[in-house]
Amino acid sequence: MPRDDAQLIAKVAPLRVDLTRDELSSLDNFESATIPIDLDDQEEPKFLRTQKRVPVRRGALPKKAAGRIKLVLFLCGSMVLMGTGYGLLYRYGTHSWRFRLESSDHISLQGLQNVSRGQVMDVFGVDLGRNVFFVPLDERKKQLEEIPWVESAAVSRLLPDRLTVYIRERTPVAFVQIGSRIGLIDVRGVLMDLPRNARYSFPVIRGVGDAEPISTRTARIKIYSRLVRELDADGAHYSKDLSEVDLSDPEDVKVTTSDPAGAVLIHLGSEQFFERYKLYMAHLQEWRQQFHRLESVDLRYDRQIIVNPDTNLGAAPRRR
Repeated sequence: MPRDDAQLIAKVAPLRVDLTRDELSSLDNFESATIPIDLDDQEEPKFLRTQKRVPVRRGALPKKAAGRIKLVLFLCGSMVLMGTGYGLLYRYGTHSWRFRLESSDHISLQGLQNVSRGQVMDVFGVDLGRNVFFVPLDERKKQLEEIPWVESAAVSRLLPDRLTVYIRERTPVAFVQIGSRIGLIDVRGVLMDLPRNARYSFPVIRGVGDAEPISTRTARIKIYSRLVRELDADGAHYSKDLSEVDLSDPEDVKVTTSDPAGAVLIHLGSEQFFERYKLYMAHLQEWRQQFHRLESVDLRYDRQIIVNPDTNLGAAPRRR
């Protein structure tokens, strides 16, 4: 079928319009009155093209792990610095002449009364000329406490080059007879030599040996302490009348009184010391009138008193 080119050209070709002069002028007025359109005020499209992502370069380690590593490195560095400082300080302290214990004048002693300075210096003699940091304080403390009069000791360094020694001495409670020797004994049963110019007013304890274990002596001194405590109850102060206390038999504590009319041996047993001694004092004048001189009085038995006059006078014992 043949094409109708004329129709096709008529459809595509632009339409030609002839305008008059008046129509052109009106067209100019229309263009000038046209309202401009702001393209920025147009509504944005609802869908935008996805922007291209910027790639981010990540480290070899996570941030948290890196922080921990930094902390560990910081601590290790601090420890190294501290160790180096300690090493330098230690070397200075152990090698410097400033810390040397030059003489016994650099050892200060406190609390000495019955312990002599010479006894203490015998313990520290090996430390003279030594660095104070090398003096074994615990060992010296134990050596000081082996001195009989020393109950406890404390040794401390006083930088740069001195030592301070504090001594706590034992408190004696009685004289004690060991063989032919008279010494002192404390509440724990420790035996001590009599110091020079010592003035004590105690009875003499018999029946305690230096070869006995300390536990045995301690048990016997407890009996002696109870005896003195009971005799001095209620302000009686009967213990001042005692010159000797025999503890050889714990079941029969024997005391000897110092009386102007003559010493008397009294058997008090193991209990009721105050009541029995008070009974003795109540009948003493009566017995002296009968026997003039007494050798011993046995108060161990209830409702029975055995009075032994001095056998040198020929009198026989009597029971009351």
